[in-house]
Amino acid sequence: MKRVLSGMQPSGQLTLGNYIGALKNFTELQHTHDCYFMVVDLHAITVPQEPAALREQSEAVAALYIAAGIDPSKANVFLQSHVRQHAELGWLFTTLTYMGELERMTQFKDKSAGKDSVGAGLFTYPSLMAADILLYNADLVPVGDDQKQHLELTRDLAHRFNQRFGDTYTIPEPYIPQVGARVMSLDDASNKMSKSNPNQGSFITMLDAPDVIRKKISRAVTDSGREVKFDPQNKPEVSNLISIYAQCSKKPVAEIEAMYDGQGYGPFKKDLAEQVVGLLEPIQERYRDIRASGELHSILREGAERASVQAEKMLRATKEKMGFLVL
Repeated sequence: MKRVLSGMQPSGQLTLGNYIGALKNFTELQHTHDCYFMVVDLHAITVPQEPAALREQSEAVAALYIAAGIDPSKANVFLQSHVRQHAELGWLFTTLTYMGELERMTQFKDKSAGKDSVGAGLFTYPSLMAADILLYNADLVPVGDDQKQHLELTRDLAHRFNQRFGDTYTIPEPYIPQVGARVMSLDDASNKMSKSNPNQGSFITMLDAPDVIRKKISRAVTDSGREVKFDPQNKPEVSNLISIYAQCSKKPVAEIEAMYDGQGYGPFKKDLAEQVVGLLEPIQERYRDIRASGELHSILREGAERASVQAEKMLRATKEKMGFLVL
């Protein structure tokens, strides 16, 4: 079985876009791959975090992984900070990374733009991400557009290490699902749906109440005219809503267009809201059960213990090849 590694930051509530674009794929991959799914809390602190909020969101994201369908008996679910080898290998790879490579990272440029001061962790973030991936010799890494550059650096670092110290690391490949959708913002379909958007109406979180979801979709921006037609170039806003409808209902786009032919946006948006509510309500119920049961900590502890076994093998091999005295 090929190995898959991915993770999400606990820096805010997961969105419908996170579910459709990533979590749904995670639940399918676990049946055919050896999967490691992290909550990347060490990455989250590259920007300031309030401690209580970080703790709560770390638990919330982990619980949503499981509520969405990830089975802890099939996939390793754990917090990045619970496997100490991530931080240690992250430092080793930081020493192998060139300043110029980090300076070219567009995500660093975007996140640091206009700030008076920027933490060094944000700058070296890609080296830690490389360590996350290589620590498990992952074959495949599900990545979005904003992380492709980081994965390329990971591949470069794996090549560099193998050439300098001998074959050690698998060169990871990006995982691009055959079927999927990139969910865009409800207020501007030229931008990805993001929990960091200051406009709360621009995204739907996985834990939004049904009436909140209905209100957000009713206020979602639409294009001029009233035709429910999938045309990303000329009708990007409605096309985004149709794409969400298709992902939630599993109906083909053409069928959705036919269903609302001549009806306008009102009935379409009303039904879309119910599709989203119907998708998220069972996940929310399972999430509440997990949080109330107290089982989450034992799941994370067991996931971290299993991950640590593989992580320690790679860390030890890395240190031996670099010349450290390993006892």
